[in-house]
Amino acid sequence: MRRILIFESVLVLLSALAAPLSFAQDVAPDVLLKTVTLEVIAIIRKDKDIQAGNPAKVADLVETRILPHFDFSRMTQIAVARNWQLATPGQQEALTFEFKTLLVRTYSTALSSYRDQEIEYKPLRAAPGATEVTVKSEVRQAGRERVTIDYKMTKLSSGWKVYDIQLAGVSLVTTYRDTFASRVRDSGIEGLIKALSDKNRQGVLKTAKIEQ
Repeated sequence: MRRILIFESVLVLLSALAAPLSFAQDVAPDVLLKTVTLEVIAIIRKDKDIQAGNPAKVADLVETRILPHFDFSRMTQIAVARNWQLATPGQQEALTFEFKTLLVRTYSTALSSYRDQEIEYKPLRAAPGATEVTVKSEVRQAGRERVTIDYKMTKLSSGWKVYDIQLAGVSLVTTYRDTFASRVRDSGIEGLIKALSDKNRQGVLKTAKIEQ
């Protein structure tokens, strides 16, 4: 749980994935991340509502700029691990939906916490024609220790997609693995789906209170 909380403080950087689909298909993944990071940071700095955590504006930025560039199906499979094979197609769809919703809410919370972090992307080291790459970056903020963030990406027909992020060598997706495995042991796949659904519903209620 502590690792998950640490990730929440830096997931705002995932807004760097905001780019039109055609652009994402045409450029190298490291160039994509570097270019659009500047674009999205500019949006955040100019929009006082986003900085203040306005739920509607934050949600819109997440929906339009971030979601198209994640492979949530693969992320869910990694998090659920071997239990993924025990799930029916319908359960796999439900798990993906609920895990996606959970991550989106996490991103939304982090997005409104941006405080002038600077990001340096390292030169990409990958074989020509590679369809699986790791884009390495380093985050700097005054008064804080530098943090490395690595983006695991895969190239699909629709463009480059992120399927995991590693903060200081620790995987975002696999931080959920033990919790998910424990839930499946206790109450099966349906129990895990229900637990995720309940958590997401609680998030909706909290957002509704903020908007009132």
